[in-house]
Amino acid sequence: MTTVLPAGSGTLHYSVTIYKGQHFRQSSWVSVAAFKRCMQKDLSWSHGVSKSLKTQRYNFSRFPFYESWKPSRTTVKSCLEDGSTKFFDFVVIGSGVAGLRYALEVAKHGSVAIITKAEPHESNTNYAQGGVSAVLCPSDSVESHMRDTIVAGAYLCDEETVRVVCTEGPDRIRELIAMGASFDHGEDGNLHLAREGGHSHHRIVHAADMTGREIERALLQAVVNDPNISMFQHHFAIDLLTSQDGSETVCHGVDTLNTETLEVVRFISKVTLLASGGAGHIYPTTTNPPVATGDGIAMAHRAEAVISNMEFVQFHPTALADKGLPIKPEKSRENAFLITEAVRGDGGILYNLAKERFMPLYDEREELAPRDVVARSIDDQLKKRNEKYVLLDISHKPREQILAHFPNIAAECLKYGLDITSQPIPVVPAAHYMCGGVRAGLRGETNVRGLYVAGEVACTGLHGANRLASNSLLEALVFGRRAVQPSIDHMSQSGFYVGRSGRWARPVMPSSLQSSVMDDTLNVTKQVRKDLQSVMWEYVGIVRSTTRLESAEEKIHELETRWEKFLFQRGWEPTMVALEACEMRNLFCCAKLVVSSALARHESRGLHYTIDFPHVEESMRLPTIILPCSTVNTTWSSRQLHKQPV
Repeated sequence: MTTVLPAGSGTLHYSVTIYKGQHFRQSSWVSVAAFKRCMQKDLSWSHGVSKSLKTQRYNFSRFPFYESWKPSRTTVKSCLEDGSTKFFDFVVIGSGVAGLRYALEVAKHGSVAIITKAEPHESNTNYAQGGVSAVLCPSDSVESHMRDTIVAGAYLCDEETVRVVCTEGPDRIRELIAMGASFDHGEDGNLHLAREGGHSHHRIVHAADMTGREIERALLQAVVNDPNISMFQHHFAIDLLTSQDGSETVCHGVDTLNTETLEVVRFISKVTLLASGGAGHIYPTTTNPPVATGDGIAMAHRAEAVISNMEFVQFHPTALADKGLPIKPEKSRENAFLITEAVRGDGGILYNLAKERFMPLYDEREELAPRDVVARSIDDQLKKRNEKYVLLDISHKPREQILAHFPNIAAECLKYGLDITSQPIPVVPAAHYMCGGVRAGLRGETNVRGLYVAGEVACTGLHGANRLASNSLLEALVFGRRAVQPSIDHMSQSGFYVGRSGRWARPVMPSSLQSSVMDDTLNVTKQVRKDLQSVMWEYVGIVRSTTRLESAEEKIHELETRWEKFLFQRGWEPTMVALEACEMRNLFCCAKLVVSSALARHESRGLHYTIDFPHVEESMRLPTIILPCSTVNTTWSSRQLHKQPV
């Protein structure tokens, strides 16, 4: 059976397919209907995507390194420049662990530009508390890590990808240590390995409860010291620059908006790596930093990259519930404060407000069940009891142990009058991680020539229908490294389009619009963003139904149409750019991809739970594939600004 949503009709302009093949790894698992619609060639996880298949704040002031971060240069000797156009061998979009690790390797072979939306440290990596999973204990094994990953992923994981990541993980950890990353050690002098939900062994390498921050620190320090890398902070990536070479789509770089100077800067490159993170801000409450607005996924979709598994949005079970704090924050957080999985791994117990422990009612693994199970269990308790949060209690553990393992959480809670060594922590689920994204092969390659992906923006097949705790930093490290050699090979065979950099229409700032029009546009866009987030939480949340998903699809279409009409009636042009408007088009794009994928999956698996199809269907144990095939009647969010060459 194949589910195909026709391209170019109604509100959908791409096909969404779940194909029943004889075997998960079979290369011909894209539907015949999708082939006819989009070009004929097969694809498989292990070999990437066929080239001929076409588809359309945290305050860091108390950390000296971040305080002193000043890029000493904006160009390097091997970089060419032509006014507002810059030429690099490699362009990296995103400054999290995947992008930085990749940049440090390819910089040995050419000039590298790292484009980051805000400050270099403002990434999902920096907010990762728990750690990195890797087999480093003699009693553990690659096979055990693989099994835990596949079980957590509801058997939708790609086995070869899982094996590669679990096998290469330990070496990636050792490389970080060699680069200066400092992780916690036990009294015996060995790395202290924690355990988290879904893991059968202690295998989480961590730096207290600030692991991501420590990894980011070490990598950024190495980047600062590399003369072949240029960091362009406060540069928002607008759209990838692509062309057609016969049946192939080719990536030549990216247009960006310098949000400080309000200048459009074009980067032409031989190779582009997307490592821009996820799309948590399609929901009103997320642990993701404000920069996580799905920019990379949306840009890749508009550039005709294959997208996969977007229905699998992971809600972290335990974000700090501000409503339950003794002292309420004065203003709403831009992103929810994460209470790491490691708290439950260290013995934390979940209670409802009646002080009743409830996880044993839902799963024999209790608090150590995978995240999708725990999040649904909490959601069920909240709805049944009409409560706003549940309680996570670690206070029965020794005070010294709690403060040693979770100093950041303890300090954050204490700011609001809560002592986690003696009081339970109020928690609630929040959008946390996109298991889907740009479909990638085993070396980070996509179906767009010259475009590679790594980190949360990618869908490699590792996570399946649900990510195992602490596998995200692991995947980013492994694929940031695996994408290096094919990128070098591609770079060595490619040339710059120096004389042709003007072939794409250049985005423009809306300087011709009156300030009152811009103020109205900003205010309306902010409200539309809130409205979209509300629709996603209400209709596309932890528990779903076909009726509610269809309602979401309709409401999102109406909201987007109304927003675009408002813009264009006030003089906004399709090539105009501003940060808030561009983020909004990306949020719309990603929200539609999630809804369409969810409607295509007629079963409940992992993070996708629908009351209309409450059981797992073995016949649907295959990825969801999104193949954009038409630009007819598409919305602004679905089109590249430069779609037609000048």
